[in-house]
Amino acid sequence: MKRRGVAALLGVATLGPVAARGQTVDRPRRIGVFMDLAADDARGQTRLAVFLQGLQEAGWSVGRNVRIEYRWRPVGADGWRAVARELVGLAPDVMFGSSSPVVAALQSETRSIPIVFVTVIDPVGAGFVGSFARPGGNMTGFTSVDYDLGGKWLEILKEVGPNLRRVAILGDPSIPSTTGQLAAMAAAAAVLGLALSSIDVRDPGEIERALGNFARAPDGGIVVAASSAAGAQRDLIIRLAAQHRLPAVYPYDHFAVAGGLIAYGPDLVEPFRRAAGYVDRILKGARPGDLPVQAPTKLEMIVNLKTARALDLTIPQTILQRADDVID
Repeated sequence: MKRRGVAALLGVATLGPVAARGQTVDRPRRIGVFMDLAADDARGQTRLAVFLQGLQEAGWSVGRNVRIEYRWRPVGADGWRAVARELVGLAPDVMFGSSSPVVAALQSETRSIPIVFVTVIDPVGAGFVGSFARPGGNMTGFTSVDYDLGGKWLEILKEVGPNLRRVAILGDPSIPSTTGQLAAMAAAAAVLGLALSSIDVRDPGEIERALGNFARAPDGGIVVAASSAAGAQRDLIIRLAAQHRLPAVYPYDHFAVAGGLIAYGPDLVEPFRRAAGYVDRILKGARPGDLPVQAPTKLEMIVNLKTARALDLTIPQTILQRADDVID
């Protein structure tokens, strides 16, 4: 897969000695960064490089006027709050967190230190902010899902398989954002003539059993709704889709990179650059509660032709022409 500009972004591992533009800072400011991926995950390194580049462009230089404390995905479900507690204990001027589990852990430890988030699906439903326009409190940031995408996922799936009549939606029923995504898909399904069924994505055993049952009847396909739980089960879902020869549409590019058929969703890298701008504004005195939460501005489609051939599917030219990247 040809990912445009990744090599350049990976080169920004640290910030160079650039003076802050027009700033008077008595002491180096401190930023706490909590990433939801492991330290050796290339995706996390790429995203972090973009964040650091954005800070550099705003005039922040590590070792000169800013210090950054990094924390990465902990081992085990109980580790999130421990890492958050440790990071909060360092008393940073602002914290930056990626994903809902990270932000929830940070929120549990502080309601005063400013927090900028990215890749959070439903910050209002999760209780992180009061509203998009007026977040209030100590948080603001960038969401990773537009509910209208639910209908687009079904349209793409139907375009790939015109004979499809049934779609299994793999989602996390425990989070409010799933309701919004399902509502959008239900409206689209009525127009497209599709029957929807739901599978709880939190339980690997349930995914395997339910998809096995679903695949016994013909004309079926899969849509994976956006959630942290879906990301955790990514490889299992992709394997089962291949095993049962089910066409599938996924919410993020890394699903297609890992072998999923088609991914359509927000660019997960660009918000890290935009988040650096919010961190900069907060360090210069802005209050997070006054900075509106922003929705995705850039969507991308990734098509995995290798997977399509394995499924004996012909991807329509109408989709290939719209694709941002094609894995062959």
